[in-house]
Amino acid sequence: MKKIFNLLLCFFPFITLQAQINELGVFIGGSNFVGDVGSTTYINPDKPAIGILYKWNRSPRHSYRFSYTQSTIAANDFDSDETGRNKRGYRFKNNVKEFSAGLEFNFFDFNLHDYHTKVTPYIYSGLSFFLYDGLYRYSSNPNNIQSVNSNSFAIPMILGIKSNVTPHFVIGAEVGARYTFTDNIDGSNPNTSNANILKFGNLNNNDWYVFSGITLTYTFGQKPCYCAE
Repeated sequence: MKKIFNLLLCFFPFITLQAQINELGVFIGGSNFVGDVGSTTYINPDKPAIGILYKWNRSPRHSYRFSYTQSTIAANDFDSDETGRNKRGYRFKNNVKEFSAGLEFNFFDFNLHDYHTKVTPYIYSGLSFFLYDGLYRYSSNPNNIQSVNSNSFAIPMILGIKSNVTPHFVIGAEVGARYTFTDNIDGSNPNTSNANILKFGNLNNNDWYVFSGITLTYTFGQKPCYCAE
């Protein structure tokens, strides 16, 4: 039985807090949408976003990151600089709940057992699965929106900078765009053949949403053996 347990630890090292250094914390910031409704500015947070995240630091240069983030995603054509959208006047509100897993890479060594203050830019990518409302607009009244429960995947692309402000706390600031596999967060391209359901905008481009904010994580766990890399 002991041999089986040790074997499991080899395949799943993250189940023990003594194998590597760990980070657990929160994300607080804002969200914005880029699609066929509203502003086309990529970094323009206008709704609050919150989340939790966990990092398993595999080396001073990279870590596995898991997170859950949720926010209201909304847009209004009256906020757009494009004349056509201003005159059209469409709007929407949606709720996004995102689960993400991937790899975070540090540009500089970020050894959390070296208690000197360190600063490093970082990038993160992986795969996100998110829940949202699939929206439907009727041609006769486009702002009378119906919804159904939907889900999709997205590719997160995050750029940030972080520092260990104390021996056990790391603070960061990041901007993360998500390229989604759907074009219907704003109700512009519903999956239907009903002639009464409106489709509009560029139906060849999928939607984006962006989370911008700060992270605060608490570090714990014994010193990792980076020499085994």
